Amino acid sequence: MSAPDDEVVAALLGRKPQGAYQVIVRDPAGTPVVIENSPLLDDGTPMPTTFWLLSGDIHYRVSQLESAGGVDRAEEAVGLNAIAIAHDTYRVAREAKIQPGHEGSLPSGGVGGTRTGVKCLHAHMAWWLAGGTDPVGDWVAAELGITRPVNGVTQ
Repeated sequence: MSAPDDEVVAALLGRKPQGAYQVIVRDPAGTPVVIENSPLLDDGTPMPTTFWLLSGDIHYRVSQLESAGGVDRAEEAVGLNAIAIAHDTYRVAREAKIQPGHEGSLPSGGVGGTRTGVKCLHAHMAWWLAGGTDPVGDWVAAELGITRPVNGVTQ
C-alpha cells in the first residue's frame, strides 16, 4: 500500500479500507482495478472477499452483465460442479494466508463468501483478473471481450 493508492482506493470504494490490501491489477493509467484483501480486517473480522473489483470500465460492464441476468446465465453455462471446485480453490488459498494458530473467527465460503453457485460476478471477475483459475471469470471475460492483464495491467 502507498499513500496515493490509499486515497484512490478509498475514493473508488467510497470508504477507507478496513484491512490490509495490495493492488494486484491496474489500468494503463496506473489506477487500481483489483485489490487483494487480507483474509482478516484490522479488527480481526473475517474478510471473505479476497479479490475486489474496483470501479471503472470493467466494473461498469460487469454490472451491466449482472443486471441482465448474468448470474443465472453464468451458473447455467459453467455448471455448479465447476463453480464448487472454484469456490474450494479460492477458500483454500485464502485460508493459507491466515497465520497458523489464529484463534479468532475465520472467513467462510469461497468466492465472495459464497458456498454454492454465483453470488456476484464482480468477485469472480476480480479473481480472474488477478490470475485466478475461475471458470465464472472465464465466462464473464468471454462475454465482455476482456483479456487477461499483462504484468498486472489491463489492456
